[in-house]
Amino acid sequence: MSFAEHVSTANSFIPTSICRLQEQMDRHSDMAVFLAVIDQGGFSPAARHLGMTHSAVSKRVAQLEQRLGTTLLTRTTRSMRLTEAGRLYCDEGRRILDAITALEQGLEAGADIPRGLLRVSASTAFGQLHVVPAVIAFMQAYPQVRIDLTLTDAMVDLVASGTDIAIRSATLEDSSLVARKLALNERLVVASPEYLAAEGAPEAPVDLESRDCLLLNHETRFNDWGYRTATGRRLRLTGNFTCNTVEALHAAALAGRGIARLPAFLIGADLAEGRLVALLEDDRPPTDSAIYAVRPGGAMASPAARAFIDSLAARFQPVPPWQRRES
Repeated sequence: MSFAEHVSTANSFIPTSICRLQEQMDRHSDMAVFLAVIDQGGFSPAARHLGMTHSAVSKRVAQLEQRLGTTLLTRTTRSMRLTEAGRLYCDEGRRILDAITALEQGLEAGADIPRGLLRVSASTAFGQLHVVPAVIAFMQAYPQVRIDLTLTDAMVDLVASGTDIAIRSATLEDSSLVARKLALNERLVVASPEYLAAEGAPEAPVDLESRDCLLLNHETRFNDWGYRTATGRRLRLTGNFTCNTVEALHAAALAGRGIARLPAFLIGADLAEGRLVALLEDDRPPTDSAIYAVRPGGAMASPAARAFIDSLAARFQPVPPWQRRES
């Protein structure tokens, strides 16, 4: 093959390569437009957010649906709703774009400086007592970081909700998450001095079956205090007060309404100051639960996320705040 023939053959591949590259760029762009429609709550708000016309946004979403061969949004003049395919595309598309954003941020000059928005989730009780102070201290140290904190006892889907970090006190079962252990999630059986003065302390775990035990009013592992009889039977615990929050059980225990099994992070100060007394310590079942900072797997953590998790680890290790004794 002559040089001229070689150049001619090589040049014949250039338009094809450019077309393929353009197609990939269009797919990423269409994905971003579609997610903007979902995040902004409609085509018109998305158009304003993107600096595009309403018709251009509508056309891009229609082209995306045509290319995929499926409907992503069912829409009327007044509302729109994601189809099942739309929900899947939205969840995976968000993960892909977040991964691209994290990669680009990691390669930018000065990207090691924590900055931008960080979405954090934590349980209500633990969040109010320990995460809120941690967030405030972190924002003082890193003023370029904005934090959106949600306190909820519901199990949050990190990917679907766009949550960057969740602080969970549980036995982790989702292997797709990247987790860092912060502390043990110990639970202690306790009662107030007033209750013990009136009723006496249980001498053995089985004695709890005849006491007023403070329990949650829904099916949950929290109500299994871990004790078993000699035959392996789970203790049958009952009481005259149930509620749907741990905080309410804590208040009832402080008021002398019965015996409760509560997280150490919630009652550390009460034990130290004598408002509650730990019971049956020699019989305490081993702890299989811990408090973790978790983030979605499969994507590079942002500098802000890494810094926040490091700050949590420094705050809770080697001894968590609720176990420290001031000198």
